[in-house]
Amino acid sequence: MTKRYQLPLRGALNPSTHRAGTNPGSFANAPQIGGPLAFSSPDTPGMPAPSEKTAWDFMPEDWTFDGERWHPPAGFEPKTQLEFARLGVVTPEMKRAAEREPHLTAEQIRDEIAAGRMVLPANKTHLRYGLVPMVIGRASRTKINANMGASPVSSGTEAEIEKLRWAERWGADTVMDLSTGGDLDATREAIIKAARVPIGTVPIYSMIIGRSIEDLTREIILESLEHQAKQGVDYFTIHAGVLREHLPLVKDRLIGIVSRGGSLLAKWMIHHGEQNPMWTWFEDICDVMREHDVTFSLGDGLRPGGLADASDAAQLAELSALGELTERAWRKGCQVMIEGPGHVPFDQIEYNMKLERRLCHGAPFYVLGPLVTDVFPGYDHITSAIGATAAAYHGASMLCYVTPKEHLGLPKAEDVKQGCIAYKIAAHAADVALGIPHTRDWDDDLTRARAALNWEKHFELSFDPDTARAFHDEDLDVDTDFCAMCGHDWCSVRISKEIAEFNSGKADGFERGAPRRSPALSEEQVRILEQRGNLPPEEIHRLAQKTKKAVAKPGERASCHSDFVEGDTARRIQQEKLVQLGRKDARA
Repeated sequence: MTKRYQLPLRGALNPSTHRAGTNPGSFANAPQIGGPLAFSSPDTPGMPAPSEKTAWDFMPEDWTFDGERWHPPAGFEPKTQLEFARLGVVTPEMKRAAEREPHLTAEQIRDEIAAGRMVLPANKTHLRYGLVPMVIGRASRTKINANMGASPVSSGTEAEIEKLRWAERWGADTVMDLSTGGDLDATREAIIKAARVPIGTVPIYSMIIGRSIEDLTREIILESLEHQAKQGVDYFTIHAGVLREHLPLVKDRLIGIVSRGGSLLAKWMIHHGEQNPMWTWFEDICDVMREHDVTFSLGDGLRPGGLADASDAAQLAELSALGELTERAWRKGCQVMIEGPGHVPFDQIEYNMKLERRLCHGAPFYVLGPLVTDVFPGYDHITSAIGATAAAYHGASMLCYVTPKEHLGLPKAEDVKQGCIAYKIAAHAADVALGIPHTRDWDDDLTRARAALNWEKHFELSFDPDTARAFHDEDLDVDTDFCAMCGHDWCSVRISKEIAEFNSGKADGFERGAPRRSPALSEEQVRILEQRGNLPPEEIHRLAQKTKKAVAKPGERASCHSDFVEGDTARRIQQEKLVQLGRKDARA
């Protein structure tokens, strides 16, 4: 007797267009496009409820409401996608973005932007260079961001353009230029002109080139923002939520403040005994960003840098401040998304996502990972992709990738690829789980190809065909009706295909042709097999010894990264031993 189980179906859409196969469909909530639960996970007991407010509740003071719609003051000219949406206008950028979201109309995108639950980061200058518009929000598919940027010790403009191309090739929806070395201005301009995806920056990095953080003034802040906005940056990370009263809350952390922007502004506040200048002059910052339609990415300067500091008072106090900043930005007509942690134990991810949804009134959440464990350096693209999948399922709209080089060094092109792929997996997995229409069609087609033992179709549908082909042909370069893992006699897929009563392996258009030997592997496929993602132990040892010799005298412990070295040891080692990129000397 077959036992029947009561499945937790809540009305979510089926991610398979034609309900292919026997899967009953998503267990997520029924979608509410136009409401706070566009695509959402069921709440675990104790989770914060969604905010009842939207951007419509934080209109500019000089707009009026006639009982049906809002009206701007006489002579008003909309500057941002948010302002156009408030006026009911569907912009060309909204139409183009809708073409990339087949489950949404341009009108739905307009309404989500007007509610503040979606952003369309598209600087007017970057649009002229060929930016392809896209949207970030929980009603759309989950997006991923790739970080890159030159540092004082590694890389340069040409290398960053190469990484940009690599990131775009491997699916990055946006790219952040986090350069802190070399010619920042030239690198940023080159990236913007070359990029077809939105570009974000952290402007405070440029603000302190050639000066100390203590010298930061209102004029320097606004001039730097204006310059980058004119260059075409699509979104700025502004760490305006790190407040002076939050600093005592981090004193007992294991790893303190791990955000560059957060630590720099903390130092400024302690030196001057004043409030965060980004908070104090926030409305002035809004005016600059509105003029060029630069989207806010409100930075999480107090994000946890280890599991031991996650979900603490400092992190959540800053998140509350970010909610207030969201309201202030909306009143100024600016688009807003919120940045989130960091390092978070798996059991606390849902709470963090849903607390942001409440405190920030549904503004898109853009999270780094989060990493769910701290003890796998070199594999943090995996530890974080686990957390990223959960974050997207529970409400995050964009995932900032983590590469294998996280915590260890500046990522190279191959690291960018590995980070992008790990996060495309996380984003796609979450979209399927949420029941976003059409998202499982790709999976279903690959399943059909696999069931038919159609290897060519299998490779063609793979996200990374070169790697799939290379791995297959490493063991068996003949197009057989079985795989090298099972062999002929044990191949369950072949056996299922041969059972006449089964549909498996018989889908129209997926039949395999006559067996044939694979063509010679391409240079790229050969390279993949040669690397296989690791170095031999002797090479790792050689590189470790090379680094040790570069930064320490014989018999001494390497000390280049210590805060407790004598004199200017760290700076001397950086200048003498490591690659220099022409960065202006910073004041001591």
